[in-house]
Amino acid sequence: MSTDTVGRFLTALDPDHRKAVSAKPREEQEQLAAAWERELESDTELDSLDELSPAAAEAEAARRVLARGTG
Repeated sequence: MSTDTVGRFLTALDPDHRKAVSAKPREEQEQLAAAWERELESDTELDSLDELSPAAAEAEAARRVLARGTG
């Protein structure tokens, strides 16, 4: 998994969640980032949001992933 994906995922999180996820083992961070990427790719609702605000779409996908766990 690319470090860039993990970094992008961490950037999409709010500060409190970013701190909590950063404290997790690297493997778990990569699993969460992979789930986040899948969420962004598969959810058509996020496609519409992405057209208006890419950052908002990434934040929403991150919120969903954390709500589900590692997915």
